[in-house]
Amino acid sequence: RMGKRRCVPPLEPKLAAGCCGVKKPKLSGSGTHSHGNQTTTVPGSSSGPLQNHQHTDGNNGRENVSDLTLGPGNSPITRMNPTSGALSPLTRPNGTANSTKNLVVTAEMCCYCFDVLYCHLYGFPQPRLPRFTNDPYPLFVTWKTGRDKRLRGCIGTFSAMNLHTGLREYTLTSALKDSRFPPLTREELPKLFCSVSLLTNFEDASDYLDWEVGIHGIRIEFINEKGVKRTATYLPEVAKEQDWDQIQTIDSLLRKGGFKAPITNDFRKTIKLTRYRSEKVTISYAEYMASRQHCFQNGTLHAPPLYNHYS
Repeated sequence: RMGKRRCVPPLEPKLAAGCCGVKKPKLSGSGTHSHGNQTTTVPGSSSGPLQNHQHTDGNNGRENVSDLTLGPGNSPITRMNPTSGALSPLTRPNGTANSTKNLVVTAEMCCYCFDVLYCHLYGFPQPRLPRFTNDPYPLFVTWKTGRDKRLRGCIGTFSAMNLHTGLREYTLTSALKDSRFPPLTREELPKLFCSVSLLTNFEDASDYLDWEVGIHGIRIEFINEKGVKRTATYLPEVAKEQDWDQIQTIDSLLRKGGFKAPITNDFRKTIKLTRYRSEKVTISYAEYMASRQHCFQNGTLHAPPLYNHYS
C-alpha cells in the first residue's frame, strides 16, 4: 500500500518535538495488543522512560515536548510559515531516502552543533555561520553518551527552519532543556555523540500499519481518553534499535503521547499517521576534536575554537 505523498507535513506552526526512544529500555509496565480474538502483552507500553517524554496537543493546537521546550525568555518556540514550500522532499535519483548520493546532511553539521555547545559551556562567543547550506528543513538534534550510546537529549521541530539558525537553536534546546535529563555539562563533552537528522518525504499513511520499520519515521495523532488531541513521533531508527514491530511501536508512541487507557485494535484504527524519512549523520566528540584540532590553541581542549574554517 502506498500513502498519499505530500510536499509538506500537515502541520500548522508547532512547538518543537521530542524524537527518540530510550536505548534498550528495561520497562516494567505492559500493554495489550488485540489481533482479532488474540491478545499479546507488550513490555513497557504502559510505564517506564518512554512514557515520560510526550507530545501534548491541547485546544491551542500546539505541541509540548518532553514537558519543556522553551525559547529565549522561556517563551514557547514557534516557527515557520507552512505555506512557504520549505518542506519539499529532497530530490533523489532513485526516489528513496536510502541513497548515499545527493545527501544534504553532512558531518560538518554535527561539528557545528559541537561548536555551539562547546562555546556555550565554556562561555565563548558563538561560532560564525558555517558554510553548509542554509536551506530550511524540519530537523532534530540528538545527543547520546558513553560506549552504549545512552540517550542524553533529543529535541527538534517538524517546522522547517533555516539550518544555520535551526541547528544552533536545537543544539542548545536538546542539550540543556530536554526535561527527561539534567543539562549537559563540560565534563560530559568527551563522551558525547551528536546526530543531526533532516526530515523529508512526508506522506499521509492509509492506516496505522502503512509504514516500514527502519525505513520510516512516524508521527501519530489521536484523541485520548479525555477527548484531547495528542501527538507523538519516533525517528526512523528508533523502532529498529528497540527491536519493535509495528504494533509495539504504535503502542509505545501512544503511551509516549500520554494515552493511559487499554489499547485495542479498534482504537489503533482511529490513529492518523504521517510517515516520513530522514537523512542522519552521527559523529563522536573525538571525531569532532580531530576535525577541529587545528582550530584549538596549543592543542588544549580549553582554548576557544578560532573558526577560521568558516567563511
